[in-house]
Amino acid sequence: MRKIYFTAISLSIYQLGFTQIPNLSTISRPQASGLGNYSSNDYSSSTNRSFQRNYPSIPNTYQKSSNTNHLNNYEAQARSQHNIVMQSIEQDMAEVRELQFRKWVEDGRNMPYDLPTLSAKAGTQSYYDAFSKLSAMDSENYSLADVNFTVENAFYDNKRDLKGFKSGIQKTAKQLLQKMKERKQDTESNVSKNLMLFEYFSKDMNFGGTTHKAFEYDFKDYMGQKDYSKMFVSKLLKTGSGQCHSMPLYYLMLAEATDTEAYLSLAPNHSYIRFVDDEGKLRNMELTNGMFPTDNAFLESGYIKSEALQNKIYLENLTKKELLGMAYFDLARGYVSKFGYDEFVNKVIDKALELYPNGIAPNMEKANISQVRFAHMMKKLGINPEDKKDLQRIGYFPKAVEQLNQINEQFNKIDNLGYAEMPASAYESWLGSLKTEKNKQESEALAERMRLFQLQKQKERQEQEAIKKAQEKKKQEQKPRYIPIDPNKL
Repeated sequence: MRKIYFTAISLSIYQLGFTQIPNLSTISRPQASGLGNYSSNDYSSSTNRSFQRNYPSIPNTYQKSSNTNHLNNYEAQARSQHNIVMQSIEQDMAEVRELQFRKWVEDGRNMPYDLPTLSAKAGTQSYYDAFSKLSAMDSENYSLADVNFTVENAFYDNKRDLKGFKSGIQKTAKQLLQKMKERKQDTESNVSKNLMLFEYFSKDMNFGGTTHKAFEYDFKDYMGQKDYSKMFVSKLLKTGSGQCHSMPLYYLMLAEATDTEAYLSLAPNHSYIRFVDDEGKLRNMELTNGMFPTDNAFLESGYIKSEALQNKIYLENLTKKELLGMAYFDLARGYVSKFGYDEFVNKVIDKALELYPNGIAPNMEKANISQVRFAHMMKKLGINPEDKKDLQRIGYFPKAVEQLNQINEQFNKIDNLGYAEMPASAYESWLGSLKTEKNKQESEALAERMRLFQLQKQKERQEQEAIKKAQEKKKQEQKPRYIPIDPNKL
């Protein structure tokens, strides 16, 4: 049997998180083939059984006789009477079983097929409020800092300070722009600003006597399976370490604050930054190791199918809508990590898929919700979904068959999108492979090329400014001077 695995995001799954998605334990995918048609209310066999009883009377007296035939007749009569009584008992038991069966089917058809709500748990209201706030935002024009704060604040029961969070981002953005001015770099150049942001993440940097240390990759629980807050930007800012979920998000917030154009892109269990260089080419920016990897470096992981590229689930720039869809996914994953699954999670994921229909992370979470709902229903019905023979009994329940079909449809959608599960060990191995000497040399060469382009542009800009100043000065010198005339001397 096939299984559905949850990897971003999240989660990392994540997998994660936006893309570093945590792995979830799931039930095996049950098969719908071979189910009988049990939709009829006639649960009995084709033979109409009668439960009328005809109990023969037992004789009051027996004539004693030494005749052997008389004794044999007596024993045969007793056995016959016993058999009749046992048949009557079996018929009574069959009737009870049929009544119990009818009640089981009736109750099963009338029971609720949704997951029970978890709204009574403390903290769920914070998530309901967060969902309302996200739903009220313009999907084409929103602040990523506001969106991210809303998602993370729900996890902390709405006890965090939005003003402090945003002011910290604005402060860092101003420091970076000031650093560019000190270096006489073009603060209007999108490439220059992206390179400055990249340097801020990958190298130590001095701001007015204060040293900002380069961010580090946190290899401990990087998918947030034990502590989901490991996925958060607030955790990155507090500790100086994060992973491929929090680092790209924070980068995009700083890009937003400095009016820099950059994009989030996805790979299996991974997310990274892209921007357009001076040659008009898209460049990849890997914040976890401070490199500029090529597309081939991602393809070499071995977990990107051609179908995935055709359906644009990997190595593509996310739009504003799709980025917001991933924020809804993050909201759902935070809720699940704290409380578990209920229909609110399904509501949030449906919104994520509305904004990002081909998003592999929300599609996988949709499959997980469907499986959890089906498993809950099977438990209530007393059916073992792992037992093919026992599973046939869901044919008595049309809603159960419908849910099983939905699970299989969701599996097919994920398959058709081109998803291939990437184990955590394979992801860690691939991440380490980016640091090979070949990739390092390619990254350094690309970085140097972009740096030289920027120096050339800066030199050209300075020359143009010098020419402009010289022209203005010459104009001033050639301009006729006004000399006032004293009328008394006329």
